Amino acid sequence: MVTSPHEASHRIFQDRPELLTPAFRILGVHLPPKASVTVLSPDATEIRPLERRVDSVLRVEPEDGAPFLLAIEAQGRKDVAKASSWSYYLSYLQAKYGIPALLLVVCQDRPTATWAAGPFDMGLVDWPALTLRPLVLGPANVPVITDPEEAARDLTLAVFSGMTHGSRADPSAILEALATALRALKDRDTATYYTQLLEIGLGDTPARKTWRDMMGLVNFFPGRGTIVEEWYLEGEAKGKAKGEAKGRAEGLAKGLAKGLAEGLAEGRAEAVLRVLEQRRVTVPESVRTRVNSCTDPDALSRMLDRSFTVATADELFEDRDRH
Repeated sequence: MVTSPHEASHRIFQDRPELLTPAFRILGVHLPPKASVTVLSPDATEIRPLERRVDSVLRVEPEDGAPFLLAIEAQGRKDVAKASSWSYYLSYLQAKYGIPALLLVVCQDRPTATWAAGPFDMGLVDWPALTLRPLVLGPANVPVITDPEEAARDLTLAVFSGMTHGSRADPSAILEALATALRALKDRDTATYYTQLLEIGLGDTPARKTWRDMMGLVNFFPGRGTIVEEWYLEGEAKGKAKGEAKGRAEGLAKGLAKGLAEGLAEGRAEAVLRVLEQRRVTVPESVRTRVNSCTDPDALSRMLDRSFTVATADELFEDRDRH
């Protein structure tokens, strides 16, 4: 089952490809400082009944070097079947695009990272026909960033560090450094994106509650002037205004409650669309209309959660469409 931490661990490379530069430096692999990165389809299916899908696929084109593909897999546990799947992905991608392909595996615990590093031999014991050597990012090589100034210099790496080390016994120093850097950030949209991405990436770990408490996510950042608080208060204000108007005709208490609910729904819908725009996800007019016309608070909350990880705007509705 695909989890939020799984999605966040590889989506961050799609949304913030600048993470590749420090990641390759950590791995000891040369990557020219100037390179264009294109997100490719993760579909590696050749025969329709057998669907194979990589988590993320990037085409990297250095200004002064040859292009290559980077397949990225988020791995939460040891899985002996992955060696053959990963070998297939690389062979398929290299054959399809005609350029070299590398595999990067992202792990959040040391045992999984140690296993994922391989090497994995395919073939016979006394004659390996193919050897797979993944690149691995995990707790052993991703830096622990506890200095707010260091976190501010590279927010993407700091967030990735928080995801990677979130399950350690006491991640509070890492989270506090990042929280300090995000509170000082003038670009509030970016601060909100990183705040929510880390919350999703931490999954069900105790660190998630620590992060939520630090950033006030449960009560919409009261008194801190963040964009999430603005969205909430804007929705509440719209609701009160509508409620007062309707209250004159329907009875103030009943009208206020109804108007408040409608206003909060508008605020959540606006939040969903703004997150997608911040992540540079194209929003067709049909999707915009569907989000804005939704009045179900629970459905809008699910859309808001999904807006931080979806690759296309249509994926906002997948959970609802399956029911």
